[in-house]
Amino acid sequence: MADESWRTPAIVQELAAAGVEEPPSRYVLGEKDRSDELVAAELPEPIPVVDLSQLAGTDEVAKLRAALQNWGFFLLTNHGVEASLMDDVLNLAREFFNQPIERKRKFSNLIDGKNFQVEGYGTDRVVTQDQILDWSDRLFLRVEPTEERNLAFWPDHPESFRDVLNEYASGTKRIRDDIIQAMSKLLELDEDYFFDRLNKAPALARFNYYPPCPRPDLVFGVRPHSDGSLLTILLVDEDVGGLQIQRDGKWYNVQVSPHTLLINLGDTMEVLCNGIFRSPVHRVVTNAEEDRISLAMFYSVNDEKDIGPAAGLLDENRPARYRKVSVGEFRAGIIGKFSRRERYIDSLKI
Repeated sequence: MADESWRTPAIVQELAAAGVEEPPSRYVLGEKDRSDELVAAELPEPIPVVDLSQLAGTDEVAKLRAALQNWGFFLLTNHGVEASLMDDVLNLAREFFNQPIERKRKFSNLIDGKNFQVEGYGTDRVVTQDQILDWSDRLFLRVEPTEERNLAFWPDHPESFRDVLNEYASGTKRIRDDIIQAMSKLLELDEDYFFDRLNKAPALARFNYYPPCPRPDLVFGVRPHSDGSLLTILLVDEDVGGLQIQRDGKWYNVQVSPHTLLINLGDTMEVLCNGIFRSPVHRVVTNAEEDRISLAMFYSVNDEKDIGPAAGLLDENRPARYRKVSVGEFRAGIIGKFSRRERYIDSLKI
């Protein structure tokens, strides 16, 4: 029988704790991807900031439009999620990741220790032996629809983890709805256009843990990618940077303000709005001294309708820029391309 141990790489936190001086070769970028590959500039302008409490006003809507057209992401303030709750979410995540590996393996994303599934604790899917791996571990949980939550993957320690995540997810779902409603107005679409796609739509929480890395010049925390979601709401460790975003072929460092949320569009939204707003390519670089925690809430669409440009945005002067596909094909394409550092959305362009 062929050796397929390459499909189940080590937990990165365990590698870091062992004090490796050089990352294993599976994590190291190839020669052509090195040199200045991980160097990024400071943003040429401040990160766009949108005040959710003022989003009904003309000025704030104009800020939202500019942010989505120029960057595809923005910082959200006055969003209604308590600062203490945001702190609790990240602190509990850190407490989970800092538990002994035996306790965390109860929530493993490997069936029988070898067959990958999306939900659970571990590393990302490994598709090929030559795939360059990311220097991060993750805990992936389905939070919506609530009746489809698999609590067998939800940590029971720390004891308050489930209740705090549930409360936080309720807040971010409300934020999703407010932003989607505003985007419908910006695009002059019927208000129900997006909401018709959100009934029983999946939402996934991804907790990311990035241990210190001995060679941050050679290793990605997360490889360059764009999210496959409709919308992503990101809560990041404000004390340790690492997130970078790409525009016009250049990489820029992203710094957040305390207790703000970073909102970015996903590929699903880019297709639905026919490229009027773009899904940004981003990545995470590693840090030699400090670890880092983040939580991404991925909001997607349900399986009832295909993913393609909205009819209300098309006419003889504005043809479709992407072909229509089923939700299942779209999700499979996103997963397949991610491991190869490719964007599935590029294959949909007409």
